[in-house]
Amino acid sequence: MNNNNKFQRLIEPSMRMMLIILVIFAAAALFFDYRLAAVEAGVVLILIVYSIFAARRRRKQLTEYVESLTYDVENARNDTLMNFPLPMVAFRVENLRIIWGNQTFFSICGAKPASFEKSMLDYIPDFSGKWLLEGKDRYPGLLEVRGRRYQVHGCIVRTDQKDGGKADFMAIAYWVDVTDYEDIRLEHLASRPVVAVVVWDNYDELLKNVSDRQRTELRGAVDELVEQFCQSAEGFVRRYDRDRYVFVFEERRLKAYIEQKFSLIDNVHKVTSPSGIHATVSIGIGRDGKSLEESFQFASLAVEMALSRGGDQAVIKNRFSFEFFGGRGTEVETRTKVKSRVMANALAELIADASQVYIMGHKFADLDTIGAASGICCIARKKGKKAYIVADLQNNAAEPLIAKLRREAEYKNTFVSAQEALFSADSRSLLVVVDTSRPEQVESESLLQALTRVAVIDHHRRAASYIKNAALNFHEPYASSVCELVSELLQELVEQGDIFRVEAEAMLAGISLDTKNFTIRTGARTFDAAAFLRRAGADTSEVKRLLQNDLESTVARYKILQRAKLYRGIAIAAPEEPQRRVVAAQAADELLNISGVQASMVVFPTEDGGINVSARSIGDVNVQVLLEKLGGGGNASAAGAQMGELDLKESVNRLLGAIDEYFDG
Repeated sequence: MNNNNKFQRLIEPSMRMMLIILVIFAAAALFFDYRLAAVEAGVVLILIVYSIFAARRRRKQLTEYVESLTYDVENARNDTLMNFPLPMVAFRVENLRIIWGNQTFFSICGAKPASFEKSMLDYIPDFSGKWLLEGKDRYPGLLEVRGRRYQVHGCIVRTDQKDGGKADFMAIAYWVDVTDYEDIRLEHLASRPVVAVVVWDNYDELLKNVSDRQRTELRGAVDELVEQFCQSAEGFVRRYDRDRYVFVFEERRLKAYIEQKFSLIDNVHKVTSPSGIHATVSIGIGRDGKSLEESFQFASLAVEMALSRGGDQAVIKNRFSFEFFGGRGTEVETRTKVKSRVMANALAELIADASQVYIMGHKFADLDTIGAASGICCIARKKGKKAYIVADLQNNAAEPLIAKLRREAEYKNTFVSAQEALFSADSRSLLVVVDTSRPEQVESESLLQALTRVAVIDHHRRAASYIKNAALNFHEPYASSVCELVSELLQELVEQGDIFRVEAEAMLAGISLDTKNFTIRTGARTFDAAAFLRRAGADTSEVKRLLQNDLESTVARYKILQRAKLYRGIAIAAPEEPQRRVVAAQAADELLNISGVQASMVVFPTEDGGINVSARSIGDVNVQVLLEKLGGGGNASAAGAQMGELDLKESVNRLLGAIDEYFDG
């Protein structure tokens, strides 16, 4: 109201001051001539009356003008809402009942004439108002209506009820047709280039000791299969090395290859050498790169990952992660003495340049870890460097071996905790990680991050997470154990007389543990390593003592066996009582002795909480691939996983689901 008065005062003539002046003149005239004063008073009275009527008339005209203007604005607003070019609809949030919608909205829904009695679900079955209740102003994703795709924006509006009624809420949604834009976006994504690198895994082994004619035939057979595989993608393929091909195609073709499970991997097995060796290939695919160069780098990383996992598989690498396909076949030994010699020389240089050497394995270190660490200590001693083994002396599976090593004068102060290593390490210290390549599994992740010089020696198949930027990476998934790899390094760097007897026995115990006394995952190189250690003084009787168990562990192991059940050729035991990791692993080994069992798995609660899985295999079941679905890792014949916060029943159900997916997928 005050604002209206101010507005009126601004537009009305200012008569008040003039009337006051006239009244003053009329009053002054009384002193000179009362007749003149009377005339002036009459004039003032007439002016006052006229001013009042004129002001009323102006107010009436102003009111009529404002009312007319408001009416025009209201008409324009209503007309704008009805004829707004974007579809609009107002509906109740609680039941999606339509309150109002413009003709454009009902047109896109195919409703003629418009109906305000229906629900949004009658026109768009996939519609939901949950996003509005969550405070969002845009529908998550796109909605498709009659073949067109829309991006929906909206808000919740509070409406005041008359006569003091309760306030109500309604939602208003605006629909933006983005079909053409979305088609362009999808076409852009579908036409992005994907780079694949195909590697003939066993090129040297397949063409070894064959005639020139047979070599040409084998090459031609593999070339033809690679070209047939690439032909359907309408890309181009070129061989850029004797055993490598580069293949570029569009993103839209990748889905078909995934659905076919990269048929080239199985088809190439048809190519066989005269000696009976089947050809194998690995495929590395790089996608989502910012450029062709980056996609090629992704493909190169992917194929190296495939080879480090045993080959005969496909790996897809994008900017964030790896995806694995295949890799279930038996690993074939392809490494040579040349690589061991190169790795030995590189490790020797790293140790020579270091101020001190720290050796660290995975959490809950076993005989293979400690045995390999003692071998690295031998190399460091030969190079005149002090070496320390970082291990948890309270939580490990190698207590007898650690106790035996600590009785030696050379190893009296060798074992240190992670905190002690962090305190004494400097910028020139070298960290050698053995028996694992995953940063989350090492004894101390802080120590791994603190030291810049890192060497990795591992025999497990590489997982998606691995230690990056290592100065040396001796990774051989074909080896039986990490002790086998370290013994090959010793053969290149030290004399047999430089190896302590306890060190030889420690490494032989590690090999015996991982090969189950030379029954699984053994190759010619495994026996060569064992023979070398035997010549270095290892006593097999002492090794047997290191592998012995106490009576309590033996009884616990057989209690686990009593709970075993068969599922699709896999023996599964799930004890409810907390178990030691080493006992569960031994029980899994024992289950493999049952006739008809291809693999065994023990799902058990640990003493420190949580659920773990220990898996073993002697058949065609690749337990590393199987447990990888549960976040675990290992190799084809031995693997493990941690189930996080799941209880025992949930863990078993997830394991059964992973087994079904492995066999049926």
